[in-house]
Amino acid sequence: MAALSFGFTATTIHLPSSSILTRSRSSPHTITCVGWDPEGLFGRPETGHIARNEFKRRLEKDAEAREAFERHVREEKERRTALRESRVIPDDVTDLIEYFLDTEAQDIEFEIARLRPRLNEEFFSRVKLELGELRFAVTKTEAMEDRVIELEALQKALEEGIEAYDKMQAELVKAREGLTKILTSKDVKATLLDMVERNELNRSLLALLDENIANAQMGNQKQAAAFMEKVRGAVLKYMTA
Repeated sequence: MAALSFGFTATTIHLPSSSILTRSRSSPHTITCVGWDPEGLFGRPETGHIARNEFKRRLEKDAEAREAFERHVREEKERRTALRESRVIPDDVTDLIEYFLDTEAQDIEFEIARLRPRLNEEFFSRVKLELGELRFAVTKTEAMEDRVIELEALQKALEEGIEAYDKMQAELVKAREGLTKILTSKDVKATLLDMVERNELNRSLLALLDENIANAQMGNQKQAAAFMEKVRGAVLKYMTA
């Protein structure tokens, strides 16, 4: 694995117009402290004890609130995971339509990913068949009209979700190929430049790098994590250049 070298870019710091560096030399001097100590025997005077204590209290309070929020997120994630796993996936196409109609909006993407192979021509043909029967029915009831609205909304949501999912999967495949190309390259910089030309550096690659970095850190693979972090920095640099 080739080493990846990085350079530092000089950054210009723009000071605000009120900076002390822009003050006129002719400005009158104002005495702000009477604790005269030219030899520095007593050290730098400390002020703002009340402000520092208040800031500390706010940090402690924010830490408690942050911990409570993170705990709530974990519990909600566990609840949703348990709820998803408790659902029984039907074998019949007609029942699968009802399954999706009973799926909460925030779980649609998850169910699309889990059941993508079954969202095929047979499934959508059954949806279209029922829609046709309802639309051209001689006698229509309010329940039938509501059913049409539900099926149309489901059809649209699934078609858009499938399009997004398939696109994401295609990008993920390319990202995996790109990451493999980078990590096995003898000249990482040259490989990244080539990938820039081919427009192969994107957010999917960054997300995959983040996932691999997290897994390496969890596995205590410090050297691998450090290398991939350098790679990530280089990818981000070329993406924003």
